[in-house]
Amino acid sequence: METLVRLSQGAPGAALLLLIMVIASLAGLARPALIERGVFRPYWLVPGREYATLLSSAFLHADLTHLLFNGFTFWAFAFNLEREIGTERFLALYAFGLLASDAGTWFKHRLDAEYRTLGASGAILAVLFASILYFPSGSIFILPIPVPIPAPLFAILYLAYSYWAAQRGRGRVNHDAHLFGALAGIAFVALTDADTLRHAFHTFFG
Repeated sequence: METLVRLSQGAPGAALLLLIMVIASLAGLARPALIERGVFRPYWLVPGREYATLLSSAFLHADLTHLLFNGFTFWAFAFNLEREIGTERFLALYAFGLLASDAGTWFKHRLDAEYRTLGASGAILAVLFASILYFPSGSIFILPIPVPIPAPLFAILYLAYSYWAAQRGRGRVNHDAHLFGALAGIAFVALTDADTLRHAFHTFFG
């Protein structure tokens, strides 16, 4: 554990989650049967007792593009956030975002026997929005764009893309979970550090 803390420069939780995400996703892409067993199907959650898929689906991705996009977003925001709030609170935030996005997905699609989804997007959006509240003046570089993008603008663009992608089809990438995750990140900060939430809104709106 001490080695992981040192290598991650004080963010062992984020490093471990990212490592598991990459290994599990690559294994699933190499063996599609793993993805089929780990995918979350809201309709069958209770009748089929597929409770493990609430967790397994969050570490699997539909393709390399999906993995790279989620992995990059997580890397860009999670490590600094964990150093700011501590490992225990960071892991609690990630779990809260994951459960909130799972719950929202289940409620929306619980009557659709054909719907299935995977990806860490809900939990990652919780991390992203919590990070923006802690670092409201932060920015991010995305190649080939030559200028930094303000983090709040990146979040808005991410959600806009999610909405657009959700309207295009019924693929296994759960774009609907992004909204639930974003709201979970804001709610977590409101419940655990209201002063940070007030400061962020003051920064945003003056």
